[in-house]
Amino acid sequence: MIRNIASGVQSFTSNAFLVVGERTVLVDTGSNFDAVGRVEELAGGLDAVVLTHTHPDHVGNVETVKDTFDVEAFGFDANQHGVDVEIEDDETVALGDDDYRALHTPGHKNDHLCFYSESAGVLFAGDLVFQNGSFGRTDLEEGDRETLVRSIDRVLAAADEELREMHTGHGPSVTTNPYHDIELASQTARMY
Repeated sequence: MIRNIASGVQSFTSNAFLVVGERTVLVDTGSNFDAVGRVEELAGGLDAVVLTHTHPDHVGNVETVKDTFDVEAFGFDANQHGVDVEIEDDETVALGDDDYRALHTPGHKNDHLCFYSESAGVLFAGDLVFQNGSFGRTDLEEGDRETLVRSIDRVLAAADEELREMHTGHGPSVTTNPYHDIELASQTARMY
């Protein structure tokens, strides 16, 4: 089960996906809402936090979540706020009942990761790509358009047209032909 615990929140936050299963994990913690209460309501507890990247809207709740559930946060760069354990590029990470491949995808932020499970047909895209071919900002510190395009293309090469779900850092998840949205993002990022 994958649930966006930030759904309906009316404050500045990212999505935060609770992946319930053998290893119950929160992918990003969001900010400015009661993430702990929502996790307790839906799962009762957590085994870990996994971060797509460390922009404040994605990690604002990380310390409270870690302290409450006595868990560690995993991310690409342990020198970043809130990251306890580093995930290496191409490392396998268990989320819920499935294994995901961690893909280092900079361009929006240097420590950005996407998580892809071929067997589950699921991609956690963070702020790399969004619905309808939108893509992550590159005008922030560490942003770089050419790097972002290479990262989008890397995700395209890793995933395939059998992708069933794409869970993004902002906006709705994509459950109808998400691979097409990634292809559109690759094209659009080259144009503007």
